[in-house]
Amino acid sequence: MTDHLTHWIDGRPWQGTAARTGDVYDPATGEVTKVVDFASAADVDQAVAAARRAFGEWGTATLTRRMQVLFAFRELVNTHKEQIAELITAEHGKVLSDALGEVSRGLEVVEFACGNAHLLKGGYSEGVSTGVDVYSIRQPLGVVGIISPFNFPAMVPMWFFPIAIAAGNTVVLKPSEKDPSAALLLADLWSQAGLPDGVFNVVHGDKEAVDALLTHPDVASISFVGSTPIAKYVYETGTAAGKRVQALGGAKNHMLVLPDADLELAADSAVNAGFGSAGERCMAISVLVAVEPVADDLVAAIAGRMSTLRTGDGRRGCDMGPLVTSVHRDKVASYVAAGEEAGATLVVDGRLVEPDGAAAGFWLGPTLFDHVTPEMSIYTDEIFGPVLSVVRVATYEEGLELINSHPYGNGTAIFTCDGGAARKFQQEVQVGMIGVNVPIPVPMAYYSFGGWKASLLGDTHAHGAEGFHFFTRGKVVTSRWPDPSHGGINLGFPTHG
Repeated sequence: MTDHLTHWIDGRPWQGTAARTGDVYDPATGEVTKVVDFASAADVDQAVAAARRAFGEWGTATLTRRMQVLFAFRELVNTHKEQIAELITAEHGKVLSDALGEVSRGLEVVEFACGNAHLLKGGYSEGVSTGVDVYSIRQPLGVVGIISPFNFPAMVPMWFFPIAIAAGNTVVLKPSEKDPSAALLLADLWSQAGLPDGVFNVVHGDKEAVDALLTHPDVASISFVGSTPIAKYVYETGTAAGKRVQALGGAKNHMLVLPDADLELAADSAVNAGFGSAGERCMAISVLVAVEPVADDLVAAIAGRMSTLRTGDGRRGCDMGPLVTSVHRDKVASYVAAGEEAGATLVVDGRLVEPDGAAAGFWLGPTLFDHVTPEMSIYTDEIFGPVLSVVRVATYEEGLELINSHPYGNGTAIFTCDGGAARKFQQEVQVGMIGVNVPIPVPMAYYSFGGWKASLLGDTHAHGAEGFHFFTRGKVVTSRWPDPSHGGINLGFPTHG
C-alpha cells in the first residue's frame, strides 16, 4: 500500500480532499511508493491566508524570539538529519552520503540565519544637521513564496526559508512533486521548534500551484531555482504581478585545466563533480576544457577512475544512484545518442551500465565524451545528468573565450599551479561562482549563491547578506526632537547643513 502525502497548512496536515494527485517513485526500484496531493488555486489561497494571519504575530516578534526558534530548529534538523537523508534517497535516488551532505549544507544556512540580530541591524548617523539624526531599518515583506526543484529537496528550500523566517516573514513552500517528503518533515520540525502555526506552510503540486503562487495578490516575493526556461517564466509572471523575484536558472559549468595543473587532482575532481548526484546538480561540471597537450592523459585518467565507480541503489553503499524519473533518464540517454551522431568520441557509455539495483530502476551510468565541439547539443544544452564532455583547446585564451561565450554563467573552475593564471582567470571569466582547484565552488552560507547571464533572472542571489536584503525592505528615518526654544515657520526646502 502506498503512503499518502498532503499539504502542511497552518501548523498541521491539510484536512481537505484533493481533486488531483501525483505518484512519487523510488528511482532505484521504479516502484510507486507514495501518492501526493496536488494543490488547486483555492488550496494555495488557503495556505497564503494562513501565512498572512501568522504574519501579524511573527512579523512583530522580537529578534530574540525568532532567534530562539531558529536555534531550536537547527538542533532538531541536526538530530533528524539521517532521517531526512533517507527520505531524499528514497525519492530522489542520490546515495545516502550525498543526501546527508545536502542536509548539512542546508543547516549552514540555518546557522547563518541565527545571526539575524546582527544581520538586520540598520545604520545610524547622529547630527547630520542641527538636532537631526538619520537612521535606517529593515522590515519583513510579508508572505513569501518559494518554489524549489527536485535535485535538492532539502538544501535548496533551506537556502531561502531560514533567512525569510529569521527576517520576520511567513512562508509558503512549493517543493518538487517528485520528492516532497523532506519538506513535510522540515515543516513538522519547525512546529516542534515552537514556530507559530501558519508561519511555514507547504503546498504540493504542479503548474497550477506554481501559477497560483506567482499571481496571488498577498504573496510579496518569489524565490525559485530550476531550469532557465521555467525561471524565465517565473520571473516574467511574478514581476508582472508586482512581486519581487529571484529566479536561479540553469547552468553549463566548465572546468578549465591548464598544462601545469596537477592532473591527478584534476581527474579526481572531474569525476567527483561530474557524476556526484548522478550529475543532477546545477553546479555539476559538465564540460572539461583541456588546454593541450594534457587532454589525452586527462581522458585516460578520468576513464580509468570511472571504471571503478559502482552505480546502483543509494542505500547499498554505491558511488552513484539512479536518475530521478524514467522520463528524465530517457531524456539524458537521448543526449548520449545525439553526441554519438554529432561525431563526438564516446569513451564511456553509461547506457551499458550494470547497476547494483532493481532492473526497473531509472539507471544511466557515468558517461564520458571526448573531442566535443561547441556546436554539439551535448555542449550547448544543460543535460542535467551524468554526462561529461571534454573540449580540447590550444591556449588559455581560447578556453576563456569558450566559457565567456556560453549563455550560461553559473559556476566554473580552473585547475592550475600558477597563481597568476588563476588570478587572471577570476578577473576575466564572466561567471558568478569560481573555483580555483575546487571543482564545485558552492559558497558558504555567509556568502551568496548565484550566477550570471542566463543562470540568474533578477539581481539578487541566494542566502548570505543578499538573502537578508531580498527578504526585507529598507526604511530611512530622518528625525528631529527640538527643544522648546526652537521652532517657527519656514516654508523653504529642508536642507542638511
